[in-house]
Parts: sequence; C-alpha cells; structure tokens
Amino acid sequence: MHQDVCDLRDFYYTTSLGRAAQKAMRDKLRAAWPSVAGLSVAGFGFAAPLLRPCLGEARRVMALMPAQQGVMHWPAEMANHSVLVEETSWPLATDSIDRLVVLHGIETSERPAALMEEAARVLKVGAKAMLILPNRSGLWARRDGTPFALGRPYSLGQVETLLKDHGFDVDSHAAALFFPPRDRKSWLRWAMMLEGVGQKLSRYHAGGVLLVEATRVEDTPRPSGLAVRERRPLRILDPVRAPGARPAWRADRRDERR
Repeated sequence: MHQDVCDLRDFYYTTSLGRAAQKAMRDKLRAAWPSVAGLSVAGFGFAAPLLRPCLGEARRVMALMPAQQGVMHWPAEMANHSVLVEETSWPLATDSIDRLVVLHGIETSERPAALMEEAARVLKVGAKAMLILPNRSGLWARRDGTPFALGRPYSLGQVETLLKDHGFDVDSHAAALFFPPRDRKSWLRWAMMLEGVGQKLSRYHAGGVLLVEATRVEDTPRPSGLAVRERRPLRILDPVRAPGARPAWRADRRDERR
C-alpha cells in the first residue's frame, strides 16, 4: 500500500511533528554530505523535504515521485523540480547521478529488488546513496498517524543485505527520530534535546528511522551454475556393472565405515 502525496505533504509541512522529523533527518543527511556543490542530486519517494538545502549548491536537483504515490509541484515558490515516474523505470540516463536519497520509497514498494536495480543503474560508479527506512525496532514504525507506520519496517541487517545484493558497498549507518512520535507541544519543545540524547545513547536501536549510506560499485560477474557440488552424488545412473559386482553406492558406504 502506497502513501498519498497529499498526506505526506501535510505531515511534513503543516504539522509540528512533521517539521521536527524533517529537521532531525535533514541534519543527519547534511552531516553525511556536507557539500553537494556541482553534483547531480536526486531523491526518490518523498525526499523533497530533505533536498531543499541542495537547491542552492548542486548542479541539478530532482525529486522523483512514484506514480502510485502521486506528485506535487516542488518547491512551491520556485520552478518545478519534481517529476512523476514509474517506480522501476526512471527517466534518467544511466550513470548520471552523484547523490541519491530514498525516503518513503522502499518500504511501500511491491518490488524493492527491482527498485534497487534502477537506483544502481542511474548512479555513477563511486556515487553515494542514502536509504532512509523505518526502523523495525523503533517506536515510529509502531505508531499510527505518521508516514513511518505504513509499509514494511526494516532491520539494519535487512537494509545492508538489500544494498549488497544490488551493486552497493555499505559505508556507514546512523539513526534519527529518537523523540516520541507525539504531536504535542509539550513533547516537541524537548524534541531536539531528546534527539541529541538518543544519538549519544544508541547508534540505531532506538531510533525511528535508519539512515544507511552506501557507494555504488562496479558490477562483478557472478558464476553461473551450482555454487556447491554434491559430495555424495546418487549412483543410480552409473553404468550397469558385471554380474556379482558390488554396486557403487554400497562400495561408498563400506569405505565410509572404514
């Protein structure tokens, strides 16, 4: 089940909780990528709230929004940088992107493997990707009323496996959203303080989202055929032996007993 772009827009731009979540994730992203000057930056899903600081320094910025979610004009006060795309077929040239941010794109996808293959296609070798996914052990994935409660939450091991299986080397991981997902002023006054405390106490276990950075690597050919040969192959199809001769499978068992 995909999220609606209007619901995502309202959460991040009209609620105090959404703005606090936006700031916490954007701060972590900027810490990982302090400069994107002269680079081509793309976001998939609903990464637009995190891409705004890139508008003034990157060579180009694109917000790719899947058709199942819907698209909106972004940013509102400038020329449009968003585009409606098919989930696994982006209108981008191969090896054309330097930085990719994926937020609210994988956990609701019905074909995450095909989605990652498309991400690997458009990224240059050596380019960076940041996957931001709901933490399976965090509070935000269990609390209805936020975009992180919809779809499949991930563990850190699952995210790393997804990346390694599709042409990426994992560089680092972090977490964000350590404050409770409650849209109350009394909580939100302390949100950033709780976020700082959570960062010091736990790297990712208690965070609401996982941020996993990875590098696109060159494709390596995989060996075809079976990876492991059977140590005890069946002898049923062996040539017929002379009368009175011991069958091969009996001989093997006798040798093992010795």
